[in-house]
Amino acid sequence: MIEINKHGDIHELRLSRPPVNALNNELLSALIAAITAAPGQGARALILSGGEKVFSGGLDVPYLMTLDRAGLASCWSQFFDASRALAKSPIPVVAAIAGHNPAGGCVLALCCDYRIMARGPFRIGLNETQVGLAVPDAIQYLMRRVTGAHRAERLIVAGAMIESEQALALGVVDELTDAGDVVTRSLRWLEELLTLPNSPMLATRAIARADVIRALDGFGDADLQRFLDGWYSTDTQAALQALMARLKK
Repeated sequence: MIEINKHGDIHELRLSRPPVNALNNELLSALIAAITAAPGQGARALILSGGEKVFSGGLDVPYLMTLDRAGLASCWSQFFDASRALAKSPIPVVAAIAGHNPAGGCVLALCCDYRIMARGPFRIGLNETQVGLAVPDAIQYLMRRVTGAHRAERLIVAGAMIESEQALALGVVDELTDAGDVVTRSLRWLEELLTLPNSPMLATRAIARADVIRALDGFGDADLQRFLDGWYSTDTQAALQALMARLKK
């Protein structure tokens, strides 16, 4: 589920669940384990990468539709745990985004320190409202942090999926490069960062990113139960069934 490629002391964690790296319990658990273990395995920085055309398609909706409420709670909890693992990583993490990156995949990228996306007709965004899901405040915060409150509101409420050039202009991603170079460019960015005195850099980074951790830690059990209540609402179920029908085609 996770391929680990070591580039010296920079380790690349590649999502590997074809065809679109849809997130389920198994993949999320493997991601959490890989992030947590990396510093003890000699990693000084991480790259999170995905597929060539789709970084991650987000949460695996067909899989989620087979689960009961307890199963849904477990999978969504795992998703937030994976997001927290990225946010709390004691070493820097770059998201190398070679293709489209909707919904849950976008959330994971927003939890990283830096995002490098492929130039071209690739889209990224929090499109949850398009498929009938409300976006929790903890996730909205991640977008507000990079785009500003007003722009984040417009993007999130509309469920907008924006192309790479607009994503760069709005701050959703930090840099564009050719699709085949996202990992190489991620390595260069991290190598430059790692030339700084290590302890001061890491301490400063921890201070700068503390707000991300607070936002994600603020999503508790009560918030999860409210989210699941919404999952079972009539209009959400109708939207999810419509999505399932499109996927079957």
